[in-house]
Amino acid sequence: MFDVKKTTANVVQWIRDWFEENGKDCNAVIGISGGKDSSVVAALCARALGKDRVIGVLMPNGEQSDIDCSKQLVAHLGIPHYVCNVKASVDGTIASLANAGVEMSRQARVNLPPRIRMATLYALSQSMNGRVANTCNLSEDWVGYSTRYGDAAGDFSPLGKLTVQEVKAIGKFLGLPENLVEKVPSDGLSGKTDEDNLGFTYAVLDKYIRTGVCEDETTKTKIDRLHHLNEFKLKPIPCYEYKA
Repeated sequence: MFDVKKTTANVVQWIRDWFEENGKDCNAVIGISGGKDSSVVAALCARALGKDRVIGVLMPNGEQSDIDCSKQLVAHLGIPHYVCNVKASVDGTIASLANAGVEMSRQARVNLPPRIRMATLYALSQSMNGRVANTCNLSEDWVGYSTRYGDAAGDFSPLGKLTVQEVKAIGKFLGLPENLVEKVPSDGLSGKTDEDNLGFTYAVLDKYIRTGVCEDETTKTKIDRLHHLNEFKLKPIPCYEYKA
């Protein structure tokens, strides 16, 4: 039922319209991980704005085993790019907290690099007439598989209402290298894939999101629980409504 040609054209036009209203002549700044989401967002922005107005930012945390995928993507699209290693910033923050007597939790350590990467993107963006692209997709957002104020941040979100399977379809339609579109995402820490950590596949999740059908009741319950727990990430910050 997914019309990839129509959807791709609509997203490209949406990006053009958004920049016309919110950043005429600005550049799209994108953190390039080498995975499907950042690859597809970069390709869409290059088609919408022209490759000269798309800036890729590679942000390894020390040594990154798959950084060749990021380099492959920027070379394939022909977009300008920068490499900004965030290890010193990550290590410095951890050391500063330790010196203050704070022992960081495991989850805090996991979320720190994405947040520092986003700060890096905004520093570069403000220095180069840019607008920061959010590269999250609907499936990951649905179950909270993103870091608030990390990869979940950004100024505009081309893929925020598209599932993993739909993003892959767009990537293939745009002619991106198959190894980037089909690259299995992992947490970069335990060696496990995202699907290993979630306990279900994105194909199952995508079907549930689009049709409401999930054959396995245990999986359905887990998805519903994760969605409920993480739904706050998708909403604006709650604000006290002052009344005189």
